Amino acid sequence: MTDNPADNVRNTPVLTSLNPLQPTESATQALTQAWEPLGEYLTDSMQRTILFWDVLRQRSDQYYAQKAKAVPNVLSFDVDLVLDGRTFERPVNYGLVRVQPPEGVIIDPKKRPFVVVDPRAGHGPGIGGFKADSELGVAMRAGHPCYFVGFTPDPMPGQTIEDIMRAEAVFLEKVIALHPEAEGKPCVIGNCQAGWAVMMVAATRPELFGPIIVPGSPLSYWAGVEGQNPMRYTGGVLGGSWLTALTSDIGGGKFDGAYLVENFENLNPANTFWTKNYDLWSKVDTEGSRFLEFEKWWGGHVNLNAEEMQWIVDQLFVGNRLATAEIVTSDGVRIDLRNIRSPIICFCSKGDNITPPQQALGWIVDLYAQDDDLRACGQTIVYAIHESIGHLGIFVSGGVAKKEHQEFASNIDLIDVLPPGLYEAVLTPKTADAANLDLIVGDWIARFEPRTLDDIRAIVQPSLENERRFAAARRVSEINLGLYRTLFQPFVQAFANTQTAEWLHKLNPSELPFELFSDRNPLMRQIAQLAEQVREQRQPTAPDNPLLHVQAMISDGIIAALDGYRDLRDRSMEQIFLGIYSSPVLQALVGLRASDEPPRRRPGVEPERIAFIQQRIAELKARIAEGDLREAAIRSLVYIGMAGPGVDERAFEALRQMRAEHGGLTLAEFKQMLREQFFALLLDRDEALAAIPKMLPADAAPRAEVLDKIRRVVSAAGEVSSERAERLARIEALFGEVGGAGGGTGDRSAGGVSESESAPAS
Repeated sequence: MTDNPADNVRNTPVLTSLNPLQPTESATQALTQAWEPLGEYLTDSMQRTILFWDVLRQRSDQYYAQKAKAVPNVLSFDVDLVLDGRTFERPVNYGLVRVQPPEGVIIDPKKRPFVVVDPRAGHGPGIGGFKADSELGVAMRAGHPCYFVGFTPDPMPGQTIEDIMRAEAVFLEKVIALHPEAEGKPCVIGNCQAGWAVMMVAATRPELFGPIIVPGSPLSYWAGVEGQNPMRYTGGVLGGSWLTALTSDIGGGKFDGAYLVENFENLNPANTFWTKNYDLWSKVDTEGSRFLEFEKWWGGHVNLNAEEMQWIVDQLFVGNRLATAEIVTSDGVRIDLRNIRSPIICFCSKGDNITPPQQALGWIVDLYAQDDDLRACGQTIVYAIHESIGHLGIFVSGGVAKKEHQEFASNIDLIDVLPPGLYEAVLTPKTADAANLDLIVGDWIARFEPRTLDDIRAIVQPSLENERRFAAARRVSEINLGLYRTLFQPFVQAFANTQTAEWLHKLNPSELPFELFSDRNPLMRQIAQLAEQVREQRQPTAPDNPLLHVQAMISDGIIAALDGYRDLRDRSMEQIFLGIYSSPVLQALVGLRASDEPPRRRPGVEPERIAFIQQRIAELKARIAEGDLREAAIRSLVYIGMAGPGVDERAFEALRQMRAEHGGLTLAEFKQMLREQFFALLLDRDEALAAIPKMLPADAAPRAEVLDKIRRVVSAAGEVSSERAERLARIEALFGEVGGAGGGTGDRSAGGVSESESAPAS
């Protein structure tokens, strides 16, 4: 207390606590708590930004290190060079390597080899063996020797698509020669753009191929659904392939793969300009290694010759000539996909905006008018449609590798012997109560269910009006390309030089970030040291910090805005294309005839093809009564299987085990015999069944032994019931007849089967 009353009042504790200019301890604490999340978030975001820049710097260093390699790739397996295409008479920048299995993986020399061909679509090679759970990885774990076809960044001078086809045929000849003990020709996987190249080789050299798998591969380029597949309109909106020629001319005779990558990235601007970088920045402590792993492949740009790229655009992307057998090689060979004699597995996804199911499957209904046409050609086609995975996920997703690719690899022999026809691969999870668990390989049960061309048409939704639009776009492209080559190309080529091409390459949006964030940029030289200091003092934000929620909301808003821009752009491009190329006047100007005439050839209804089919049917009918006990057994299995929902892997595994126990038929001989018996039942089932007793020996013992094996195979997938049980009973009765008295009357009219019976379903 003082003598001054005012001082006494001022120093009174209660009154002092009410002074607004002097906050209490609790108020200070509340203020500190309010600002603490902001300070914590700002510290964390600044640290994340520095670490984000450092990851981009590492990406650039990785890019230039890859670029300095003679043969850059992203394979995660050791390899040995087998053939170098650069040494061929017609040199190409492709090579064949043998993949060394990882430690602990045993390769069976009797199993067919797998050959993975990677796409040359702007990126470097290796995506088929990107990691342990990959196409190569699952094939080796299934015991198959594996090979890989890759390429160097720059094409050989004068290299053409036909040169690459011939080189790939030489590669397969070598693989076959290296595996004389293998049961079956190589299974070839053609990823994305490599798929159409593999199919072209198989159409001209069918004897070199076992089953062909084409994941995410476009084969019918005009196909698609309005409002969903805008990429197919790009060529028409830009006026055709003249722009390809201009780009190649500016590039000094080469087409920069970075432009192809840029086209892919433009499909999803939200991911390109925001999401992939935001995901790295927001989770930089854990996402760096994954980001760098993927960018090692995504940023490994490769080039194509001008002639190669022009051929691809003119013949495929704009011309769409592969699906209708319009491509003829320089030596006069027509490339007709109906000439392929190996099973074709088309794997696609509804979530793929680069190769939607319509473009992966449309070629089937382009080539075939009726289901019997497909069977008469002896062609087996299996398709599988994923519900959601994106284009790249078809090749790089570990989940896809451990499911679809693993099942394809483990059941490749079953696929190889499927009778001609159309099938859908249906995979169901293996459960503890599934029948005969020992006959199931992996975590899924594979079943191949018969389908019809109507099922494909329901997916593809072919439209004559749509074809007329794209046919008009093809004609416009040809006109514009001719005008460019006549009026402008000489001047462009005269002024183009290596320096211009190099600068255009560096300034490409897909290429420029590598230059900006590399150590070549003086501003980035201190980032590595600064990032190391940040890691030592890292202070991440608490997960419950409210500003992280605000951050996520802002990100969602940016993504929504970019998605809105993409949708508006795609709708506008579609409307522009439809508005221009739907015009009857434009269609007439470019030479398209009346609207009731098809705008392109239909190979499936050509007279020579119809004559071939009729001749094939006559040959098969003449051999219906031929055969012995083995033919009778296989015919019986096919007949019983026709009543089921599909071909189950357990039935084939049971049959394979019996064949291994007793020797006898090779896989190729079994395949040929099964197809003959399938056709016999398909063409005249009553006569084929009636002939079974005539094919059996008089001795009852071997008949009883074979009948027991038939029962084991038929029951491998579970209890035999309904119509299949009735058919088994009929076979038992036929096997009981001695001396060939005849097999009784058929249960349906002769001369054909219903659609549900178009394939065996053991």
